Amino acid sequence: MSNSNPNTLPDIRQTLVLNASIQKVWAAVATSAGIAAWFMPNNFEPIEGYEFHLEAGPFGQSPCKVTVIDPPNRLSFKWGKDWTLTFELSEQGDQTEFTLIHSGWNVDQVTEFGQPHEAVREQMSGGWAGLVLSLRKYVEG
Repeated sequence: MSNSNPNTLPDIRQTLVLNASIQKVWAAVATSAGIAAWFMPNNFEPIEGYEFHLEAGPFGQSPCKVTVIDPPNRLSFKWGKDWTLTFELSEQGDQTEFTLIHSGWNVDQVTEFGQPHEAVREQMSGGWAGLVLSLRKYVEG
């Protein structure tokens, strides 16, 4: 029960409604080419247990592992040593509600690169706000 830990920081959550079908959004968030178009180059495969890397620029290759794949509604993967990324999709007529959840933040922990989670969380929260707009441009464009 990690939620009972007083040192746990809240998940980063971004939700937006996209003017695109759920199939189109799923293709953008659950295929290697789709993820590369708005997030990072990668060698993702939509297979539970599959290990892949995100190409994190100056930070090099981030190891990831698919933990949940439930097309076209939910994808989760471990990212690096501490984090989990979850993409949730829900059909709203001809639109799709997309929620990104970045969890695994803890006051006591540092990233692989020695940065405190608290500091990185602020940067990442702002970064995700921009990334979900890139996703919007990609699927609505």
